[in-house]
Amino acid sequence: MMFSLPGGNKPAGKRDNRLVKVLEEKHKVATRWFHWVNFPILSLMIFSGLLIYWSYDPYRIGLGDITLFHFFPDWFYNSTHIDHKLAWGMALHFFLAWLFTINGIAYVIYTLVSGEWRELAPEARSFGEALQVAKHDMGFKVALPPQGRYNAAQRITYSAIVLMGGSSLLTGLAIYKPAQLHWLTALLGGYEWARWEHFWLTMGYIGFFAIHIGQVIRAGWANFRSMICGYDLAEAEAGNGD
Repeated sequence: MMFSLPGGNKPAGKRDNRLVKVLEEKHKVATRWFHWVNFPILSLMIFSGLLIYWSYDPYRIGLGDITLFHFFPDWFYNSTHIDHKLAWGMALHFFLAWLFTINGIAYVIYTLVSGEWRELAPEARSFGEALQVAKHDMGFKVALPPQGRYNAAQRITYSAIVLMGGSSLLTGLAIYKPAQLHWLTALLGGYEWARWEHFWLTMGYIGFFAIHIGQVIRAGWANFRSMICGYDLAEAEAGNGD
């Protein structure tokens, strides 16, 4: 679809250099579907995971006997009221885990079959370009590398999220059924290591959410709108026959 900007009649025999608005597809229906299904599911899984973690919360940031931060202090539990809800947390977490798994597997299959993986998979130059994108976003006077549907930083991040999703599934199964899936639990380093890995993957999701939402706000309403309707407006020169 094309919408011409006001500009009067075109003189005969001259090229029409008027700018028109072109409605171009940015996100396919399946991509938007998987995105908007996964976001609330993963958010609720993080919430229910905290309800479970409350019952035994050994992780911290520190060195030796010095603790800089404990996951999580009592004030966090008291202010969020997520303590003493272990049974509810487990029921909700295990139910959502299957929805998360089904949606994730369907997304991977779609990406492979449709060929979308070509626009998402990082390339050899992606890591260097991602550094340029990060510097640009932080306000440094660095030119952006060529931008496709996804820039280099997005390619790396979105691919990493897919790998994190698979890792969360495996570590989750290892700590959910450590006896029945003893081989998987052992492969991940044992029950305690699998639980530790599962926890830090969750912290990774929280960090991703914070950065992702910040980037969406920074990019503006048009970027958010395109993830809802699938299209974005772009400018192009009107052709001679337009």
